[in-house]
Amino acid sequence: MAKILVIGGSLGGLFMANILLRAGHDVNLLEKATGSLDGRGAGIVTHDALADALREAGISVDDSLGIAVSKRITLGADGNSLGEIALPQIVTSWSRLYHLLRENFPNERYLQGKNVKSVLQDHQQVKVSCEDGTSYEAELLIASDGIRSSVRTFVAPSIQPEYAGYVAWRGVCDESHLSQHTLDTLFDYFGFCLPKGEQMLGYPVAGPGNDVTLGKRRYNFVWYRPASEDKELKNLLTDADGKYFPLGIPPLKVSWKHIASMREQARKLLAPQYAEIIEKTSSPFLQAIYDVRSEQIVFGRIALMGDAAFVGRPHVGMGVTKAGDEAMAIAKHIQALGATPAALEAYSKERLSLGQQVVARAQYLGRYMQAQGRKGTVDGRGLKRNAETVMAETAIDISDLLAAGKAVPESQY
Repeated sequence: MAKILVIGGSLGGLFMANILLRAGHDVNLLEKATGSLDGRGAGIVTHDALADALREAGISVDDSLGIAVSKRITLGADGNSLGEIALPQIVTSWSRLYHLLRENFPNERYLQGKNVKSVLQDHQQVKVSCEDGTSYEAELLIASDGIRSSVRTFVAPSIQPEYAGYVAWRGVCDESHLSQHTLDTLFDYFGFCLPKGEQMLGYPVAGPGNDVTLGKRRYNFVWYRPASEDKELKNLLTDADGKYFPLGIPPLKVSWKHIASMREQARKLLAPQYAEIIEKTSSPFLQAIYDVRSEQIVFGRIALMGDAAFVGRPHVGMGVTKAGDEAMAIAKHIQALGATPAALEAYSKERLSLGQQVVARAQYLGRYMQAQGRKGTVDGRGLKRNAETVMAETAIDISDLLAAGKAVPESQY
C-alpha cells in the first residue's frame, strides 16, 4: 500500500489518518503542537455523515457519543420563550471526538513538534521538511492543518482568511453551578437568544471526563457579537499586558477587562438564563470569525481538506462533518485510483463545489444573524427574519441541499 503523509493532528487530520491507516496504507501524521490538543473547541453538532466518518475511521458509534436534545427554544430578553420547534439532534464536544480519534491512532505514527518549513514535490513523491531538522517523503500529502495552514501558504498563498466582521465569545458552564430556573427552562435544549444584530446559542455537552450523567454535564454557549476589524478586533486580541495576537488570542490570555465588559453586556442584552451561564463560566474565550474559500484544493500530489481548504462560519454547524466527508472521499478515490494525482483530482471534482457551497451557506447565515432582532423586518435581499427561521436553519443537516446545489436560497444570490 501507499506511503501517505497527513499534516495536522486535529479532528480532520485524525479522521484522514485513521481512515487511511485502516485501509492498509503507511500513514504518518505531523502535528506542530506538542502535548494533547484537548480543550481546543467546545460543542459540536452531529449529523448522520459524521457518524459515518467515525465508523469509517474504526470508531464504534453508540449513545455515549453525545447528548440527545429534543427541541430548540428561543428566549427573549426577559427570559420567556419566544417560540420553539421540535428538532431532535445529538450534540457532543470537540473533546469527546478528539479522544475517540486520537486513542484509535498509534502513538508512534502521531508525530508532534513538526512545524512545516518547506514542501516540495516531483512526479513521484512529496517531501516535507520541518523546522526541527527532520524530513519526510511520501507518495501523497494531505493537508488538514487548519485555517492558517502552513501547507496552503506554499501551494496557494493567495488563499487567505477574510474577517467576517464579528467575533464569537465561547465557553462551557458546569451544570451543577446553575440555578434550578435555568436548568428547567434552558439547559436541556438547543437554545437561542437574539439581541439586535447579535446571536447567542447553546446546548448541553458532556462534563469533565466526557461524563454525561445528570448534574455532571456542561452547557456550551456561542455568543456572536460585531467588532470592527481596525479597532475593536485588535483590542479584543490584545491581552492585559498589551501583547497583540493577530492570528488568534490563546484562551487564557483574553483580557479580564474584556471578559468583565462582555459579562456586563450579557446582563443588559441577554435572557437572564444566558447571563447566568456567562457569569458562572470560569474561562470564556474569544474566536474571531473568518471565511476561507478556495478555488483550488489539489496541487499535484498535495490535497487540502478541512479548514485548510474551506472555513465556513460556525452557524452552519458542519465543520467537523465536512472534514469527515472529505476524508472519506479522499480514501475512496485512493482505493479506486491508487495513491496518485488522479485520485486527488477525483476528490477535487467531488468536493470543491460542495466546500464552496458550505462557505456560501455559512455567509448567508451570518447575514441572517446580523439582521436578527428586528421583528417582522425584511433585509435588503428580501428574506424575513424571525426566531422560527433562525431555529430552523442554524446548524442543521444540509446534505440534501448540498447535493441539489441549493445550500443558499435562490433569493440570496
